[in-house]
Amino acid sequence: MADRLIIGCGYLGQRLAQRWRDDGDHVWVTTRNPTRAEEWRSLGLDPLVCDVMVPDSLRQLPRVDTVVYCVGMDRSAGHSMRAVYVEGLHHVLEVLPTPERFVHVSSTSVYGQSQGEEVDEASATEPVEESGRIILDAERTLHGIVPHAMVLRFAGMYGPGRLLRAQALRDGQPLLGDADRWLNLIHINDGVRSVEAAVQRGQRGAIYNVCDDHPVTRREFYTFLAHLLHAPEARFAVIPAGAPVPPGEQTNRRVLNRRLRQELNVPLEYPSYRVGLPASL
Repeated sequence: MADRLIIGCGYLGQRLAQRWRDDGDHVWVTTRNPTRAEEWRSLGLDPLVCDVMVPDSLRQLPRVDTVVYCVGMDRSAGHSMRAVYVEGLHHVLEVLPTPERFVHVSSTSVYGQSQGEEVDEASATEPVEESGRIILDAERTLHGIVPHAMVLRFAGMYGPGRLLRAQALRDGQPLLGDADRWLNLIHINDGVRSVEAAVQRGQRGAIYNVCDDHPVTRREFYTFLAHLLHAPEARFAVIPAGAPVPPGEQTNRRVLNRRLRQELNVPLEYPSYRVGLPASL
């Protein structure tokens, strides 16, 4: 039985925790919510109530074999993205007993390519959006303190309870942005498998893109999703002059997963949205 710690138990973390619990591992999970902690305890997990933005609360973090760090952004908490992703991570690393395996869930937003290029882990990381720059700074903070940590750059996660823009499609609203830009995606089940594979077989200090085999244009993806939802046909609209630019609108690239497939040998259950979306409804 292994001792595992998941810092940030959201859409990905809770599924990973339940998988490891079912395998008989001892799984610690963190939450800022005492009520949520009792829910985790009732499921056989060992919860810790702490906050990456409150350093003193982190001193209870245990020594374990494996740490998976997947803290997400909660705007209701009142902190900036940089504070949560960079400063919060630094707070954790200052007090956490260094584990044998540390897996950091990052994002493909660190790639700033905009001409539809194929990108892999060796491609330039020159993010054009502030969110991408913050996430890249978090990666650098991590490797400056824990050089052997693995970084998993996740594409957009989807699955049950998380279907991109589904409500807008149901309401017949036009989707703002360029319909012919690429989406890079990963089904939540395959995301969990990817983290497990990194813990089991990943190279120390390595970076892996976590995405499926088939980047898809927004037009194709949302047209198919609207059909599955029995919603009005997907419509797209130009972003009005002076309006805020939605996330992802300044980039356009096709992310490759060769290292995930060949080095981690992850068998994707949902290699494309064509099989992943129907299974998510």
